[in-house]
Amino acid sequence: VQLVESGGGLVQAGESLRLSCEFSGFSFDDYAIGWFRQAPGKEREGISCISGKDGNTYYARSVKGRFTISSDNAKNTVFLQMNSLKPEDTATYYCAADRQGPYTIATMCGYNGMHKWGKGTLVTVSS
Repeated sequence: VQLVESGGGLVQAGESLRLSCEFSGFSFDDYAIGWFRQAPGKEREGISCISGKDGNTYYARSVKGRFTISSDNAKNTVFLQMNSLKPEDTATYYCAADRQGPYTIATMCGYNGMHKWGKGTLVTVSS
């Protein structure tokens, strides 16, 4: 199982970025894939997740209405479109995956112990 993030960078407040998570080694049909972020001095938080089983999505309150998660199954890629970025969105963003089993996508996104993680991509939003 491998997850590779890309798309991070430095932007100004109000601008947009699209992160990509290319995955391999597992069938998305059985998994949940999510985006987590960790800012310096803060705990890692799940911000958005998508279910490969039923397409359900979850967004943390801090990003709801600004971020959109989607998947391109043909390309084995999950995207996170981030609009109206704020300085407080500055963090390292990680892609993670785990078998969903009987759990809801919200539960999966609240679970920091997902089985597989990418190395992360840094997003910096200047004011």
